[in-house]
Amino acid sequence: MSIEHYQNTYIQNNFADRIGGANYGKDTNIYKFEKIKRAKASAKKDFPDIELIDMGVGEPDEMADAGIVAKLAEEAAKEENRGYADNGIAEFKEAAAKYLKEVFNVDGIDPVNEVLHSIGSKPALAMLPSAFINPGDITIMTIPGYPVLGTHTKYLGGQVYNVELKKENNFLPDLSSIPEDIAYKAKLLYLNYPNNPTGASATPEFFADVVAWAKKYNVVVIHDAPYAALTYDGLKPLSFLSVPGAKDVGVELHSLSKSYNMTGWRIGFVAGNPLIVKAFGDVKDNNDSGQFIAIQKAAAYGLAHPEITEAIAAKYSRRHNLLVDALNSLGFKATKPKGSFFLYVEAPKGVKGGRRFESGEDFSQFLIREKLISTVPWDDAGAFVRFSVTFVAKGEEEELRVISEIKRRLSDVEFEF
Repeated sequence: MSIEHYQNTYIQNNFADRIGGANYGKDTNIYKFEKIKRAKASAKKDFPDIELIDMGVGEPDEMADAGIVAKLAEEAAKEENRGYADNGIAEFKEAAAKYLKEVFNVDGIDPVNEVLHSIGSKPALAMLPSAFINPGDITIMTIPGYPVLGTHTKYLGGQVYNVELKKENNFLPDLSSIPEDIAYKAKLLYLNYPNNPTGASATPEFFADVVAWAKKYNVVVIHDAPYAALTYDGLKPLSFLSVPGAKDVGVELHSLSKSYNMTGWRIGFVAGNPLIVKAFGDVKDNNDSGQFIAIQKAAAYGLAHPEITEAIAAKYSRRHNLLVDALNSLGFKATKPKGSFFLYVEAPKGVKGGRRFESGEDFSQFLIREKLISTVPWDDAGAFVRFSVTFVAKGEEEELRVISEIKRRLSDVEFEF
């Protein structure tokens, strides 16, 4: 039977309010990523012989390092690795603590009490509100940004207060703009640097301000750091936990997805304040039974070889250079980020003598439908689009071809800014 049939049964009325209640599934709004998906399908249908260049996907374009894959195969064949991992193995926790020390100069992380593995960082973000949020409590989020912590805050009856990331503030949140009544009521502050989608990087001074602010208002800091090791042009990888006092107020989430080309492997870790880590572990123990031990051991191998990430970062840095040069030659004011694989660019106002762009989404739809270039729009704090340098290209010659093709397709119009 069709879904419409079941929408007329008692099942429809039993859905929780958090996902729409009796109206679940009846919402006719088309969300951003569905619009992108439809526009891509339409463009492919209308122009079947033209390559669609996907600059929107936030996922590495290459396999994990051969050494990591070999380690997985080796460990997967061992009988002792077949069972439940629960809250993780000591070998991975020790590798994570050592990684924080060697790559980020974070001292004093106890692998026993201050590190726990997660099945990627997304589940950790989803679970952490369960340890803190009661109905009416507040989570402070930055927009544009990754919404999972806020989604689960709302699921638990909490509220989300958004702070805009603005160009004039280097896409760092202005903590002084948060009203005191909000700050005193807040339980969680979510940060993400290097940032998705802006590509902005934090500074030690900013993190020091965060620590002082969190202590003043008794707020727990959740720093989501999946891009922290992907830095360029002399910028050293920076951990929130490297700042004095950070471990007193929060935790940091790391993931091997982006920095080791291991998105589908689903492995990361939470590190920092031991009470928060313990609470996360208790919630986690009631949500999952741990990641496959062989994957944890392969990930430990990866963490012990940060040169893998350095090579990946060099590739993204090269691609950023090419993309920034191409866009700026067309009149954009693109600035290469110091970290992440995202380039956040202000959308033009329109095409000279032609159509106007009322939003980042308008421009993104134009790029997909008329130029077969896929990007992701962001209109939360100004009209922007996000390009990702994870586009598929095997080798430097192919990278040059892709960027040259983007420049060629956009050269037949003159943008107005």
